[in-house]
Amino acid sequence: MSHSKNKVWIHGVFSTKYRNPLITKDVKQTIYEGLHLQLKKTGCYLETIGGIEDHVHLLFLLNRNKTLAQVFQQIKGASSYDFNHGELCIDSFYWQKGYGAFSVSESKIPSIIRYIQNQEEHHKNVGYDVEWRFLLEKHGLPFDNDETFE
Repeated sequence: MSHSKNKVWIHGVFSTKYRNPLITKDVKQTIYEGLHLQLKKTGCYLETIGGIEDHVHLLFLLNRNKTLAQVFQQIKGASSYDFNHGELCIDSFYWQKGYGAFSVSESKIPSIIRYIQNQEEHHKNVGYDVEWRFLLEKHGLPFDNDETFE
């Protein structure tokens, strides 16, 4: 085979440091645009983004020349740098150290899009801790009792 082809959908999830509610209504669009810009810089295509005050969900196509670690380092590091230098918030803006990255089957894309776009409604009934444990369990990953949101 002379050409390399791939199509890897990623559902990414990460929170603000200490889960501080920094993604307020007045800055939410700016934050989402900043994350979108950084994904473009990595060569990844963003399908949708959503979240609430303390975390975001992204659905994107992974660039075949980038690792997940490179993509998340770029989008989190560069966006928080831009947000802090643009005086986006009264306090400093930081993302947590880690992230969740889950592969998504092509057939599940429509349901993941709905899930991400309905985060505000979803979190009226379910806290982030419960959601995070559910995602880990659904994907066969262990929850570490010492996990923090630093």
